[in-house]
Amino acid sequence: MNFSIASTDGFLFFLRWVHFFAGIIWIGLLYYFNFIQGEFFKEIDAGVKNIAFSKLVSRAIDWFRYAALWTWISGVLLIIGTVHTGVPLASSWGVLILIGGLLGTCMFLNVWGIIWPNQKALIASANAVLGGGQAIPDAAARGAKALLASRTNVLFSIPLLFFMGAARHLILDRDFSQVSFGLVSAVIGGLILVLELNAIKGKLGPMTTVRGVIHSGVGLSVVLYVLVEVLTK
Repeated sequence: MNFSIASTDGFLFFLRWVHFFAGIIWIGLLYYFNFIQGEFFKEIDAGVKNIAFSKLVSRAIDWFRYAALWTWISGVLLIIGTVHTGVPLASSWGVLILIGGLLGTCMFLNVWGIIWPNQKALIASANAVLGGGQAIPDAAARGAKALLASRTNVLFSIPLLFFMGAARHLILDRDFSQVSFGLVSAVIGGLILVLELNAIKGKLGPMTTVRGVIHSGVGLSVVLYVLVEVLTK
């Protein structure tokens, strides 16, 4: 008996399933951290917060970072596999999926390069305090760095979901042999890079509040979509 999953299309389906499963965990926890936990932490005292960091955040951040890792790995393999089947990157699918992939890659790097190292230090600090020791001296600064990167990931996640869905369900009807991909990459990639640089060392700005970061994410989705339509005409 031949199983359908034991084929190229079946393997791509398996990767897509892993991508969806890990992605739901990753983005779900991202929204939990920003929309629920962050607001809750504003209302509790330092003692309760230390317990939460020690017992709750330490568990959640492990699920969070490894879900990000598997989402990214499966996504990269899925793009490579799809191209291998003959679907060109110089196509509606290619343009839209690469924008989503760039956003996802920035988010993945933010998780492992900024959020996780700073959260790990904050968890260690909370454990030290609970054990009768002292909090790390730069706890506030580390928390601010993690928050900025996390808020940026929320910002990026909204257009990420838009472009990932659009890659398969929104067709850009044009001749892609006439498209200047250097211009598209420079403008759209440049905009995303500027926002990513702000995540590394910048300010929260309108992302300070939950409502603000959601509105900013929707606005970024609109801007990126309009740029795609204009630059690929």
